[in-house]
Amino acid sequence: MNGLSRQAETVGVAETNIVKFDQAHPGGFHRRAAIIEERPLHIQVDEATYTLLRTPGRDRELVAGFLFTEGLIKNVNDIAILSQCPDFRDTITVRTNGIGDRPQRTLIMTSSCGMCGVENLDDILGALGRVDTCFEISPAELCRVSDAVRASQRLFALTGGAHAAASFGTDGRVMDVEEDVGRHNALDKLIGHALLHGLAIDNTGVFLSGRTSLELVVKAARAKIPLLASVGAPTGMAVDLADRLGITLCGFLRREETSVYTHGWRVAASELLREGDSASCRVIKNGQ
Repeated sequence: MNGLSRQAETVGVAETNIVKFDQAHPGGFHRRAAIIEERPLHIQVDEATYTLLRTPGRDRELVAGFLFTEGLIKNVNDIAILSQCPDFRDTITVRTNGIGDRPQRTLIMTSSCGMCGVENLDDILGALGRVDTCFEISPAELCRVSDAVRASQRLFALTGGAHAAASFGTDGRVMDVEEDVGRHNALDKLIGHALLHGLAIDNTGVFLSGRTSLELVVKAARAKIPLLASVGAPTGMAVDLADRLGITLCGFLRREETSVYTHGWRVAASELLREGDSASCRVIKNGQ
């Protein structure tokens, strides 16, 4: 078989030869297949260097979001310079306006890693503030979000290998969709896009295409995102932290249903989801 080749017209996508087997071709047949790219991004932040494995594209947004959700900057004004070398697209240089001590991390993070390598996890979780934003959405509008996001997932449609993070309003309208091979990278791109373009994300809900684990709740808390809704299940630590911080956490989001784990008062029009109800509740699109 031939090696990989990049699709010139699509950033983050490569092509390779495969042999496919199906019912019509039990002996197999050759074809070209699109696959998602995973490449290292080297980030020089003042005197520190970080390496992320990511899908190329929206790299500036990824870096801004990463710096913010990791607590390396407090806001976009802490960034003096953010430059990507045109000849070496896998390197970004950041100069900050003197941000003091940084959280201790290992220097290489894979596309599946979120809080891996954090040395002072208890301190980081203890410093997160509560999210009190009054964001409310009906069960019907919430359950429509997943289909709207899927329709905008260009990389997933081509490769089947991309996670998505998307912001949406109280009417269920999707405002931005970001994709990456890593779940936390997709969320960092979403938050970074809002930071760099002066957009409010602290009054939106956020959709996640995979499961919700602890690091995604941490990133949402830093951005003051009031509601997280994912296709998959949340972890126990994610539920505990979301409950403590006032974040509404939903899982198993489908066209007709979702499960609400914490602070269900933001999912409007249901007496089951009153403030203080810690039980997990099932919400059906039509309210039945």
